[in-house]
Amino acid sequence: MIVTEDTIIGDVLDADADTAPYFLEIGMHCLGCPASRGESIADACAVHGTDAAELVAALNKHFGN
Repeated sequence: MIVTEDTIIGDVLDADADTAPYFLEIGMHCLGCPASRGESIADACAVHGTDAAELVAALNKHFGN
């Protein structure tokens, strides 16, 4: 999977549930909420005040391994 800032959080979690800690580490503790699963990474990072590019890089590194 290749992750971008437009990727939907639920799609990332469905592809690999082991990605949940990446979201939890930056304060996204509402991963079970249907609304959060439908958000893009960019939108969620904007709400949580975190760097979307940094999260995308970490997720792509995870999927690359």
